[in-house]
Amino acid sequence: MIADCQAGRPVRPPQIAVADCAPTDLPDEPESDCAAKQVEVVDRPRDDGYRAARGLAADGWACFPCLGSKAPACPGGFKSAVSDPNLIADLFGRHPAPLIGVATGAVSGVDVLDLDGRHGAAAWWTEMRNQLPDTRTHRTRSGGLHLFFRHAPGLRNSASRLAPGCDVRADGGYVIWWPGAGLPVLSAAPAAPWPDQLLRQLQPAPQPAQMPALPASTLAEEPGRRYALAALRRAVQHVATADPGRRNSTLNTECFGLCRFVAVMALAPSEIAYALAEAARHVGLTSTETQRTIANALRAGGVQ
Repeated sequence: MIADCQAGRPVRPPQIAVADCAPTDLPDEPESDCAAKQVEVVDRPRDDGYRAARGLAADGWACFPCLGSKAPACPGGFKSAVSDPNLIADLFGRHPAPLIGVATGAVSGVDVLDLDGRHGAAAWWTEMRNQLPDTRTHRTRSGGLHLFFRHAPGLRNSASRLAPGCDVRADGGYVIWWPGAGLPVLSAAPAAPWPDQLLRQLQPAPQPAQMPALPASTLAEEPGRRYALAALRRAVQHVATADPGRRNSTLNTECFGLCRFVAVMALAPSEIAYALAEAARHVGLTSTETQRTIANALRAGGVQ
């Protein structure tokens, strides 16, 4: 259990379901009452902050001191965060500051969804809040929310990828532990796994497949050959970007269409099979279904 920063003793924060937070909890106006009534943080170290940071570190959270501006107070910033309680006093003693920073991502095992109503997150929250799992949630100084989720391997920081005002802090980032400044914990539930639909949106778009280097060919480099290679490149892209449910049919269609170049000796069957098989692998088709589809398409195109 995390130590309370103001009282300096272990307490359990109030259990308030995330879904019960009204949309007004994410104000649209920067100077709303919700944001203006939050506690003032000054650049003055808090002795009980050491105890809170030690409690966090004991639970595996990598911490470091931050200024009232939220900027790191120590050289190296979040890279200097420690999760050994015995090192907390030394780090915070050498760099006294009023706020506790928590490095996010694999180092602490958590990611944070940072919702800022001043930049448009209120609309997203109104639509999505009932679809989210109960997970640890903090009020932020600006009146927004920090939702904690278990770290998804490979997830990195992003800004507004889900929606305006909805930022993610993961590998390479950090957040302020606002309960350490006296702000409320809205849900003390354990960090939940990321919902699949959010994780899909947060993953970077796959890079388009490049046509692999083709096996050595004895075919002449003439205009017809160059045209055929351009058609092969287009076919590779079509297969590599095919939608789920249409990948196999796209592979069949593209392979069949390239057979016309075999008849005029502008492409070899092995070149077609090799390039399209690589594209099919990139998009997730199995080797067995890929080989079967290519063989059927070549046969249908008169290539024996």
